Amino acid sequence: MLRKLHKLVVKSYIGPLVMTFFIAEFVLIMHFLWLYIGDLVGKGLEWHIILELLVYASAGLVKMALPLAILLASIMTFGNMGEH
Repeated sequence: MLRKLHKLVVKSYIGPLVMTFFIAEFVLIMHFLWLYIGDLVGKGLEWHIILELLVYASAGLVKMALPLAILLASIMTFGNMGEH
């Protein structure tokens, strides 16, 4: 009985977790770009250099996006379970 309940909770938790993680990561990357747009524009940097900067910055932003994604996915999952 408990095994089925665990599968149900995990299955309904993974979707919102992945979705909210990517949304939070996107918002944080946009915030990073907004802060450093003055340093990036007009310097003649190639697109792969800017992409490399974003990849390195997003690796550092995971530590902020993951707790937010866990919190929001938990609220969404348990709210959905309470509703049904």
